Amino acid sequence: MRKPKWLRAKLPTGPGYVSVQNIVDENQLHTVCQSAQCPNMGECWSRGTATLMILGNVCTRTCSFCSVESGRPPELDLAEPARVAQAVAKMGLRHCVLTSVARDDLPDGGAAVWAATIRAVRRRNPETAIEVLVPDFQGRLEHLDIVLQAKPDVFNHNLETVERLQRPVRKTATYDRTLAVLRHAKSRNFVTKSGIMLGLGEEHSEIAKAIKDLADEKLDILTIGQYLQPSNEHAPIARWATPEEFDDWKELALSLGIGVVESGPLVRSSYHAEEQSERFGFGEQAAASA
Repeated sequence: MRKPKWLRAKLPTGPGYVSVQNIVDENQLHTVCQSAQCPNMGECWSRGTATLMILGNVCTRTCSFCSVESGRPPELDLAEPARVAQAVAKMGLRHCVLTSVARDDLPDGGAAVWAATIRAVRRRNPETAIEVLVPDFQGRLEHLDIVLQAKPDVFNHNLETVERLQRPVRKTATYDRTLAVLRHAKSRNFVTKSGIMLGLGEEHSEIAKAIKDLADEKLDILTIGQYLQPSNEHAPIARWATPEEFDDWKELALSLGIGVVESGPLVRSSYHAEEQSERFGFGEQAAASA
C-alpha cells in the first residue's frame, strides 16, 4: 500500500545525527531506532537522542509486526551496562529511554542485566530521568520486581494491539498479561506508559476498548501510532489511519483519565518521551542546572 502524504519522515542528516551515530558505534551498542526501522530516527538522532537497546539485538520471539532479528541470541555482554551509561553521558541526555529484546532463553528473562543497566546509568548520570520499555518477562512478577527495584522513573510496557489480534501479531504475549504487568508496576507507584498501533485490522470498537482497559489500569502515558510493515514477510497493513482519527483517539484517552497522550501517524513509544516525562516532574532538576 502506498504511504499517504502525512507519513513523510525527516531524513537522517546533520551534525547531531552524525554525533549519535558515532557514540553508538564507539560504544558497540544497539538501538531500537535502527533494529526496528523507526521512521523518526532522522528527527530524533538529529536532536542528539536515541533509544538504546540492551541484551543484544536478537530476540527470542517472532512477533509479526517487529523487524528486530529473531533467533538464538549471543552470550550476555556483561560490560554492556557501563557502555550504555557512557553513551548516555556523551549524548548529554536529560531523559534516556532503554529497551531490550525479549530474552526468554535466560532464567530471569534478562531482569538482572536490566537492573544493572539502570543502576549504571544512574550512577554515571544522576540528573538523567530513566524510562524503561520492557518485555513481559513471561508474566513472572518476581523477575519484573528485579527491574522495579532499580527504580526507573517511567515504566513502559506496550499493549501493541487490540485483544483479538494479540495472537497473530504478538505470538507469545497476551493482552491480559500486559495489563497485569502494568497493573503491578502501578501498584508499586510507578509512572506507567503503554502504546498501541493502528492499521493491523482492528475495529474502532476494539480500539476504544483497549484504550478504556488501559485507562482502567490508571495508565499515565499512552502513545498511539500507525503500524508500518517492515517487509513482505511481516503482518500486512490493513489501512492507513488518518491524522484526524488519531486526534479522536487522543481526545477519548484524555477523557478517560490518561494524563498524557501522544497520538499521530509517526508516533512511536519513545517519541517526545522527554516532554512527556516533564509532566510528572522528571527532568526539571536537570533543566534547572543546565
